[in-house]
Amino acid sequence: MVNDGPRNTQYAIYNPPLLRDGFFWLALALTIFALAPFLKPGYFWGANDARHHVYFLFEFDRLWQDGVWWPRWSPDFAFGYGYPFFNIYGPFSHFLAEILHYFAKFDFVESIEIVFGLSILASAGAMYGYVRSLAGRTAGLLAAVAYTYAPYHLLVLYVRANLAESMAFLWLPLCLWAFRACVRQPSFRSIFGAALAYAGLVLTSNLVWVLFTPLLMLYILALLLWPGRDEDREGIGSIVRRAFAPFTGAVAGLGLSAIFWLPMLLERQYVRVDQWFDGRYNFRDDFVYFFQFFSPYWDFGISLPGPVDTLGFQIGPVLLLFALLGGLTGWKLRFLRPEVAALAVAGVAGAALSWVPLAPLWDWPLLGSILQSAQFPWRWLPLAVVGFSVLAGLLLVNSHREPADAKLSMPVFVLLAVTILSSYPLLQVQTVPPAEGPVGLAALMRFERDADEMTGSTAWVKEIPTWSPMAEYYINLDKAGRPVTPVTSKVDYEAVDYSTIAVGSVAHSTVMEEVYFCTDPGDRPNICGPRDDRRIVFNHFYYPGWRAWLLDGQHGQPVQELPIIPESEGTLGRMTVPVPAVGEGFILLRYGDTPPRTVGQWISITTLLTLLGGVFFFRRKEM
Repeated sequence: MVNDGPRNTQYAIYNPPLLRDGFFWLALALTIFALAPFLKPGYFWGANDARHHVYFLFEFDRLWQDGVWWPRWSPDFAFGYGYPFFNIYGPFSHFLAEILHYFAKFDFVESIEIVFGLSILASAGAMYGYVRSLAGRTAGLLAAVAYTYAPYHLLVLYVRANLAESMAFLWLPLCLWAFRACVRQPSFRSIFGAALAYAGLVLTSNLVWVLFTPLLMLYILALLLWPGRDEDREGIGSIVRRAFAPFTGAVAGLGLSAIFWLPMLLERQYVRVDQWFDGRYNFRDDFVYFFQFFSPYWDFGISLPGPVDTLGFQIGPVLLLFALLGGLTGWKLRFLRPEVAALAVAGVAGAALSWVPLAPLWDWPLLGSILQSAQFPWRWLPLAVVGFSVLAGLLLVNSHREPADAKLSMPVFVLLAVTILSSYPLLQVQTVPPAEGPVGLAALMRFERDADEMTGSTAWVKEIPTWSPMAEYYINLDKAGRPVTPVTSKVDYEAVDYSTIAVGSVAHSTVMEEVYFCTDPGDRPNICGPRDDRRIVFNHFYYPGWRAWLLDGQHGQPVQELPIIPESEGTLGRMTVPVPAVGEGFILLRYGDTPPRTVGQWISITTLLTLLGGVFFFRRKEM
């Protein structure tokens, strides 16, 4: 029993355990129409980010195959020069996909499609559970269906094909649910749930995390300052005490996810961000016109400047109407007013911040920097979707003055049917064959070249490359009909005159290379000899985390760390390692941790152990 209502009205909601709740399973079953397009043969290769996520997984798998279980470096991005992609991009969705690929042996495309499907099911279940706790089972059912079939949600799935953002739709209602429990029914269990939900959002999409956190703070503040009950408002001391649980949950969530966000924030300065916010990514070209919120237009292109766009950004008239009516219905119940107010602000703000007339706000000094973190104005629309979906569910809140035998009545059935049918024309994917060929290194190089994607560069790169020796190698192998296998060395044998210094790669993987060198002429003058330009140039962009050591023999232990210097010649900012003046030996170049990564790992481990210890302690206490 959850009793969040005013005491003098005896408003009570009786909810069975979630997994025994038939409406929960019905909410999941009703997602079948949203899942169906992913069950078609083929893959929607032409969707905006569909290829990206297949190749993100491809890189993830390359690193797992080399024993790197928390990937940060993507060795084949930027035509093989490498990029610290997973150091700055939430990895959770691709962790799930890699588990499916690595252990269950699904191929890359199947793994991505399954995670898309899981995101649909999980987000519907999360929204149902959250709204059920607010207003009962039929309200939860309508909210879950509205959330699933919100046009922008379908745009994210079928047209934008953004896996991380689609999975983020799971964590938004979970965060609202868990943090509400922290305020209304504080306990270790609610704090633990809030920590998991908030950490999940951070690890899934750092972009949605940044956009959603102000709404979450507003929501918690509304619950704290506006109890929504009939008794007098509480004093400041009581409010501070009730704030302890949500504050602890948020801090614990940040602690769990510190392995990602701490290096992401501190090392983001070492990548070139200008290429992701200028040119075709300039936010000034992507504001939404008012009519687009209601336009039925739906296509599979990319966002274009001006009102004639190839993307549909409609919020949906049915979702808006139900949200309006649900908000008015929920407002009549005093205990729901904090939720109604906060979520109405979220819905309106999420839409308004992408609207053309409010474009000047994006140039304000402080506010503008927050708004521009979305990259595109319409990326604020998930807030509108979550806010309006909850309000739409409240349209059925009055049906839950009855105890646990709520049934699927005709009015409820009609509302569900209207919600689904209003979005039914949008339930389609555009399946096309991969233009670059089967998933592999040659296809990845073609994709990077033809689409000018996945070519991120580090801060030391003066001019973004458009091709590389590695890309040429892969394409030539593919043209010759030979197996396209990874290069066996990233040493650039043309950058330095190696005629008087012997260099040869003896081991290579995605995150390391061991190189033999000889600078002592001795009795082998034809093999090696002294030279001033004693260095090895690697075809890797320079980035913190790469370290070089002089080894004690082949595959031996490090005996001396060598400096890594970004090359001053040219425009690529590659890594160069000075070779010891005289002698021969082996040098190991390896990608590893930095102080922010190490600190982040230990914070996450400590937080996890503390939470698990709390689970053990409170279970023992309850026994």
